[in-house]
Amino acid sequence: MNTSDTQGNLFLDNKILMIQKIGNGLVYLFHYLALFGIGATIFWSAIHDYVEMMRAGHANLEQILLLFIYLELGAMVGIYFRTHRLPVQYLIYIAITALSRHLVIDVQKVSDNFHLYLLLSITGAIAILSLSIFILSYTSRTFGSPEDNQYSVKGSLDES
Repeated sequence: MNTSDTQGNLFLDNKILMIQKIGNGLVYLFHYLALFGIGATIFWSAIHDYVEMMRAGHANLEQILLLFIYLELGAMVGIYFRTHRLPVQYLIYIAITALSRHLVIDVQKVSDNFHLYLLLSITGAIAILSLSIFILSYTSRTFGSPEDNQYSVKGSLDES
């Protein structure tokens, strides 16, 4: 093998590394732009609904539960932004809140067996999701996760 072949391979390897760094940078940039966009959309939607409640002079349970959904979505985006981990428990909390909101809306429309079975199904889904939160919390406390030492939330008790 002559030196020109070696230099050519080295040049090609450097170009590939440079392209990979640029690609990684673009993915990183898109990741943060998307998170800011999602966070801004959640914030804007929450403020819009809150202003509508203030104009009405009151809020009903359905609207309050919607604010809780916005709160959980915002917390999930914030945690994902800081730790690069998607907290599955927050998704389950959002699902429980959304199902509870649906339950509150539909409880007034119970008029036949279909609606009764729908309400029972929603209640069962909430119970299953609640059990999954318990299992996730228990296993996380008992066994931890492989990423626990890799990422930490700034200001948490782990940094004392």
